[in-house]
Amino acid sequence: MENKEQILEKLNNWGGETLGKTLNIVFTEVTNETLTATMPVTPRVHQPYGIMHGGASCVLAETLGSCLSVLHVDIEKFAPVGTNINSNHLRSKKDGLVTGTAKFIRKGKTMHVSEIEIRDEKGELINHTTMTNAIILR
Repeated sequence: MENKEQILEKLNNWGGETLGKTLNIVFTEVTNETLTATMPVTPRVHQPYGIMHGGASCVLAETLGSCLSVLHVDIEKFAPVGTNINSNHLRSKKDGLVTGTAKFIRKGKTMHVSEIEIRDEKGELINHTTMTNAIILR
């Protein structure tokens, strides 16, 4: 098994030009059951009112939920694919940094359900998301 630094490096360099890289999502912490990443809140992720777009929160949440599943399957044989996302936007955010952490609600052989919390620098809950991944044969 790879160590924490190797896992984070692999995740942060995986996939070339992706939406996660466009939004400057950076994986920062991994444990046996959680995955954490940050995303800067800049005009790049704003909606017209000058606050973080709900879609940006969903991108951070889905990136975390999908990658958490990737870490728990044999990706030579299986691929986690998102089938459902439910995202509640609880507070607005104009600038700074948000941190999302994903953890499993259920980790089965054919389905993973994750809970993702996105918080600001003060620890205030900005967004709560649940996500379902089907684990399919490649």
